[in-house]
Amino acid sequence: MFADNHLSSHSTFLLASPEPALLASVEPALLAAGARVEVVLSAQAALNSMKAVNPPALALLDATLPGMPMGQLLAAMGAEGEIARFPIVLISDTVTHESTDWLAQGVIDDLILRGDEIAYWQLRLDLVLRRDVVARELDSLRNAATQNAQLDRLTGVYNREALLAMLFRETDRVQRLNSSLCLVLFDIDDFGHWNSRLGADACDELLVQVANRASRLLRSYDLLGRPGMDEFLVVAPGCSVNNAMMLAERLRMDVFSSPFHVRGESIRLSACFGVASSGGRSPVVVLREAEKALQQARSAGPESIECFADPLRSTPGPVAFLSPSPDDELLAW
Repeated sequence: MFADNHLSSHSTFLLASPEPALLASVEPALLAAGARVEVVLSAQAALNSMKAVNPPALALLDATLPGMPMGQLLAAMGAEGEIARFPIVLISDTVTHESTDWLAQGVIDDLILRGDEIAYWQLRLDLVLRRDVVARELDSLRNAATQNAQLDRLTGVYNREALLAMLFRETDRVQRLNSSLCLVLFDIDDFGHWNSRLGADACDELLVQVANRASRLLRSYDLLGRPGMDEFLVVAPGCSVNNAMMLAERLRMDVFSSPFHVRGESIRLSACFGVASSGGRSPVVVLREAEKALQQARSAGPESIECFADPLRSTPGPVAFLSPSPDDELLAW
């Protein structure tokens, strides 16, 4: 029974029926599957079990359960979004229009007639469990595909499309809660020079290292993405302009102060930063302001930080980079 054993030794089957004869014939067959069996005698007890923190791996519900109509029991399962985290099989004397509708709507996964041979029960339950395994695997693949579609293939941070979608979501939250939100857009200085000098593969490694270093500095709810080839964007919810400027300074120091190592060489990189504040305005407008601030920083020179909202532009002095070894020979542009 249950080929390939789709269940762990800790799985539980729920067998809900008031009929002693049915329990006596079905429970031993379920135990033979290697799972534990929980027997309940009423609809309310079955509902409690199915809505528990650790629900059963499979529920067999007798249509004659006392306490409430089967339709009410199944509706109660769906009332709080609890439908079908596990297969539900109905045990009935006949096939009714109502049970056919439940099957068509996915409320139940199968129907077994009470008078069927136990070997037939085993076959049907095995098919139900197989379908459940396949459905869970498909859900997992869909979720993975959705997640991958949101990520930059090279660095693993969010891509431009995902960033824009999340930025709209965060802007809605700013408008509802009257909270703050800032963008920090940074661009690696003269990255085209490194691409020509080191080659595309080596520069890809550098981008991955930049993304990894930046990720380690951010809070769990900050968003980091790569909207352009050598550009990165930080979306910082609850961050004021002053805090965003401090974050940009920290990124400048902690990400770019120490050398990057690629292909046996130590590389000195730097970046310019543009900061913009949301204020609940259109994300497209705020992102454009961050791009303008970044352009101002590029004009001011390498390692500059500019804020679109700050009329007093300052050009911070060059960052002092730290070498792990005094013997390191750094390539600098």
